[in-house]
Amino acid sequence: MLTFLLSLFNAPCTFHIFAPTFEAATPPFWCARPQHLPNLPVDLWKNISGVVQIDSGKENYDPCQMKDLNYSGTFLELIDWSALTEGNIPCQKWEYDTSTYGDTIVTEWDLVCGRKQLSNLAEMMFLLGVAIGGLVSGLISDRFGRKRTLMISLLAQVILGTMVAMTPWYLFYLILRGVLGFFCVSIVFSGFVLCVELVGGKWLTISGVSYLFPLPLSYIAISGIAYYIKGWREFQLVITLPAASFLCFWWILPESPRWLLTAGKVDKVMTVLEEASRFNKKELPPNTDKILKQSVSKMHAEQSQRKVGLMDLFKTPKIRKISLTLYVVWFMVYIVYYGLVLNLSNLGGDVYLNSIISGAVEFPAIAVSILFLLKLGRRWPLCLTTAGAGIACLLTIPCPKDDYGWLTITFAMIGKFCVSSSNVVMPVFTAELFPTFMRNLGVGSSNIPGGIALMLVPYLWNLAGMNVNMPMGILGVCGIVGGLSVLLLPETGKGGTLADTLEEIEETPKS
Repeated sequence: MLTFLLSLFNAPCTFHIFAPTFEAATPPFWCARPQHLPNLPVDLWKNISGVVQIDSGKENYDPCQMKDLNYSGTFLELIDWSALTEGNIPCQKWEYDTSTYGDTIVTEWDLVCGRKQLSNLAEMMFLLGVAIGGLVSGLISDRFGRKRTLMISLLAQVILGTMVAMTPWYLFYLILRGVLGFFCVSIVFSGFVLCVELVGGKWLTISGVSYLFPLPLSYIAISGIAYYIKGWREFQLVITLPAASFLCFWWILPESPRWLLTAGKVDKVMTVLEEASRFNKKELPPNTDKILKQSVSKMHAEQSQRKVGLMDLFKTPKIRKISLTLYVVWFMVYIVYYGLVLNLSNLGGDVYLNSIISGAVEFPAIAVSILFLLKLGRRWPLCLTTAGAGIACLLTIPCPKDDYGWLTITFAMIGKFCVSSSNVVMPVFTAELFPTFMRNLGVGSSNIPGGIALMLVPYLWNLAGMNVNMPMGILGVCGIVGGLSVLLLPETGKGGTLADTLEEIEETPKS
């Protein structure tokens, strides 16, 4: 029940990270018609004022330039002058076809032509916030608790998401998106760590994976919302405001008993355990409080002078190897996963349908991941699925782009299936590799290279201008390298117990 409730927090976070696919979509556009000819048919206007560029033997209309004419003239005069002039000038204003997406940030702030990269900057700011938030929120959560960090971040997300929908300035929009990314990742990771720390044994695997089940539902849902809600401001409000209902979970969700134990709050641990035993209709051992006090005394004796900090992630040889390897793995998995998810419009076909298919392939990927983790452990499933995603991306390269576009989509979705499984296994594996007192910090710091990968994703498809196969080629290589890097990590067992201290990590035998 608690896993289900916590998993719901993923939906609005997924909405916000995926929102630019629709909010920042670039519809067909052309140089604006003169004010005195507002009803001139668009095709006729393009014939009169348009500049044609030759690309691969094909004539393409250039919406960034127009013929150098005196556009205050009459319709007939413009026709005559158009046939005689050869000079071009940059367009100063544009008009857009809003039939597919409605108004977007591109149409509202004219993020086209010379301002085109500003559209990518909006997504990069969000992902920069994700990178910073992964580390900082981890420190806050380890210091002040999972539940408190989760709920405060949720409140901030609702407020900021609403402000994004109302901002009149693009610069303010960028700032708000960056801060929103900070709190979105704080919700995801605080909720995930709380989820896995509430259970043990095989339920550690099942709970950790089930926490991610709302992801595919969110991809499908946001596609439907974007299809029916035209206009980016209305769309932003629709994906933001429902999350306010989750604030009532403050009175339902418990604090992590593991975190309470490391904080020395034995009485509160007992309260949580007693409530859990009543709900599950199972009796606690009669000496539970004594066992907990002994555990606290042991941890305090071992960590009496220790305050968790970033350098603890590199303090001993094993934890240093684990941290650095995980940074490589998170970077590679994130760039492949989000390289496919956030660039569905670049794969060809209908972006709404692609989004639904992309979400649909995650359902079996998550379900299969549970079986993999229970039967095969963590390391080999993560290795094989990440490398498999890379191979699938490379297989798109020899596919003909025009006549066999469906084959490209097929291989891309196979890659999406594989890396979706990787994206499920990776946080579970990561949480198990770090000891309790730094678990949220470890997961959060791993998110930093993931955040760097996310910041590169909006620009990935710009490389297609150099070679059309380069983006998928990069994703393929990253997937294979990430898969092989996983083999440097120790196996955490099939539903084994979590380590609480660095000493326990160092005492773990090599796998």
